[in-house]
Amino acid sequence: MKDYRKAKKTIEVSVGDSVRIIRKLQELSQNQLASLTAIPQSTISAIENNRVNLGVERAKVLASALNCRPAVLVFPGWELEKAAA
Repeated sequence: MKDYRKAKKTIEVSVGDSVRIIRKLQELSQNQLASLTAIPQSTISAIENNRVNLGVERAKVLASALNCRPAVLVFPGWELEKAAA
């Protein structure tokens, strides 16, 4: 394991991209996700296109429907860095 190298980040993923990617991995359309969440399809589209902020409550609802944690949607590019003690 001494040859381990951390993977390089090659693309930036926005909150909207994160929602879209996970929705597509679940093989859901925007209309199906709207039915599961009671969030209008137009709002889901706006979130995915970064025209509307996701917000905490929407993140919780979407995460529940997408079987993931809200942080996966809200912080797609977040990386934990080791802080000096």
